[in-house]
Amino acid sequence: MRRIITSLLAGGALSAALVGIAFVPSDSAMSADHLDPPTRTDAGFDATPDVPADIADVFAWHSNGTVKIAMTFAGPVATTDPLHYDRDVLYKIHISTKAPGTTDEFTIRARFGKGSGDKDWGVRFEGVPGVGTIEGPVEATLEKDGVKARAGLFDEPFFFDLIGFRETRSFGEIRIRNNRNFFDGQNDTAIVFEIPDAKFGGDVSQLELWGQTLRFGGNL
Repeated sequence: MRRIITSLLAGGALSAALVGIAFVPSDSAMSADHLDPPTRTDAGFDATPDVPADIADVFAWHSNGTVKIAMTFAGPVATTDPLHYDRDVLYKIHISTKAPGTTDEFTIRARFGKGSGDKDWGVRFEGVPGVGTIEGPVEATLEKDGVKARAGLFDEPFFFDLIGFRETRSFGEIRIRNNRNFFDGQNDTAIVFEIPDAKFGGDVSQLELWGQTLRFGGNL
């Protein structure tokens, strides 16, 4: 498959971030974005970045009769950082199942809620294809009628010299090094699904997906 990042936008009365991919047969994959827009999500530009609303990546792939979907956000952050669940952020994964690929036949909505303890967080998924609502604790694999869902912390998988990239852009000469990984020892938070093909009600070979975060009350 090929995953194509098409846009990341900021503004509006609610939120913040939008990132999309095309889900088409291929042997390659392209997908990466973090700390963007920097004026809202990068601590280097904003002393109080909106970490929970920052989309990192949207992935989708197909194998063994199921579609796997993952949207990562709130990262990269150090493994010693507190959890970045936020009840005031709405996460959406839009899924188009037919041409022209710009209308979402399915929209998965996710919100986090806090229990009595500091680490007692739960998640509620609505609009999951074929099953509707799934809810339960974070850091647990939730299952309903053949669909699996999970929300929690995951190790940041990317290798990239962000410092070198910024220096290259500033000085006009290549300063990227292969022994300096900005993402080393950092985490992302992710929403992950495994959904059987039949739940989409048709051909899944041309799915198109995009992710969105919306902060209730508008921008910080």
